[in-house]
Amino acid sequence: MLDNTRKNPLLAADWVVILIFIMLLGFGWMSVCGASHEIGDTDFLSWETRTGKQLTWICCSFGLGFFLLMLDDRYFDTLADLLYWLVIVVLIITPFIAKDIKGSRSWISLGPVNLQPAEFAKCITALAVAKLINQYGFTLSNMRHFARAAFVVLLPMVLIVLQKETGSALVYFAFFLMFYREGMPGSILFTAAAAVAYFVVGIRFSADVLPGTLSSVGEFTVMLMIWLFTVGMLKVYCPQTRHAGRLLWWGVGVHVLALGVSWFFPFDVAWVQVAYCVFMVAYLSWHALGERIRTYFFISLFALGSTAFLYTADYALNNILQPHQQQRIRVLLGIEIDKAGAGYNVHQSKIAIGSGGLEGKGFMNGTQTKLKYVPEQDTDFIFCTVGEEQGFVGSAAVLLLFLALILRLIYLSERQVTKFGRVYGYSVLSIFLFHLFINVGMVMGLTPVIGIPLPFFSYGGSSLWGFTIMLFIFLRIDAGNKYKRR
Repeated sequence: MLDNTRKNPLLAADWVVILIFIMLLGFGWMSVCGASHEIGDTDFLSWETRTGKQLTWICCSFGLGFFLLMLDDRYFDTLADLLYWLVIVVLIITPFIAKDIKGSRSWISLGPVNLQPAEFAKCITALAVAKLINQYGFTLSNMRHFARAAFVVLLPMVLIVLQKETGSALVYFAFFLMFYREGMPGSILFTAAAAVAYFVVGIRFSADVLPGTLSSVGEFTVMLMIWLFTVGMLKVYCPQTRHAGRLLWWGVGVHVLALGVSWFFPFDVAWVQVAYCVFMVAYLSWHALGERIRTYFFISLFALGSTAFLYTADYALNNILQPHQQQRIRVLLGIEIDKAGAGYNVHQSKIAIGSGGLEGKGFMNGTQTKLKYVPEQDTDFIFCTVGEEQGFVGSAAVLLLFLALILRLIYLSERQVTKFGRVYGYSVLSIFLFHLFINVGMVMGLTPVIGIPLPFFSYGGSSLWGFTIMLFIFLRIDAGNKYKRR
């Protein structure tokens, strides 16, 4: 049995994942049919139709999966660095040779087929970072090692941003979930979550004025969060000291005094909060030098960086992001209501999903999709087709399939006997989870519209092949390690 497993990896491949993969492809093709089918058109298999092209790419995906399962799994580790730098070169030259499609220069034409290198770069980056972390003595708790791993992830991300593919670039933040599993300090993940909270609260309530003061509610609340987060980090990482208690009660006194004075002589309380934050930074830096505890210094950097982020977020929104991106964020946060402009896609997708009801209108019977009310309904907004045609029951079934895939990938990642296999498995898992959460969230108006596909559902060969290659490389690595677990 051992020899047969080595000779034929199909015997060792995880067929639970393969069956889920086949089911998702089947449901995905049916959704593309429903989203792109023209009334009166009966030819689903013609290359001239999107359904025909998608079916061709699905058949090619089966061929890719079979080919990858037949390869020696040692190739992936050996060639990871070479493939990584090759894809970096491709990403560098892509904007110079790619066609301008909707403002993005990320598609390379190869005869009748257009390929997007960014979709394949995710898989190769996962292999490269897995090989790096697999090195002897490498640990993400070491800041130098962490910086090297972050560089491997962020380099292709920056190059994709230069192609004006912001959505595809943001997917690379999914790797930080894998970093956390492999030992990245939780404070880094917390800092990222705090930055998101600062941005949302600061921008959403920037125009509201705190009663009795001249302060913005958003600015006041974020500064309040920075103070409490700083005290909380001191309590968690330095529980043996009294500094957390002192800064907490001193902060309470400063806030009560400032709000009391402002009630009679209105002024911007946020400036008092900034002054107190500077005091906290100076206080912690002084004790870091005196007590030689570096943790104080890092916490002071957190407080200082958080304050700087607050006052640069507004500038970034209004001066760095593209106008359509600014509009989408304002609509998402509820600052503006623009159902005919930036919010049109989300508004129409909600109508389509809601019109499906419990059981849906049936295969290819969706009125919103047939009348083309939802833009990009067979690519980024494909899930609204599922909701309209299959209803709540069908949507729940699709999400349960994805949940089964995610849980199975977690199981397979945890059973890997090599760090290379585990890191790559969690990278694949994180990318799938990010795509699923953001895509379904943006269709329902819960996350920003950043234009990323739903795995195995959205129309397009590049994304479908990219996800297939990513998944089957992991299945081959798992199959290769199977005999080692016996």
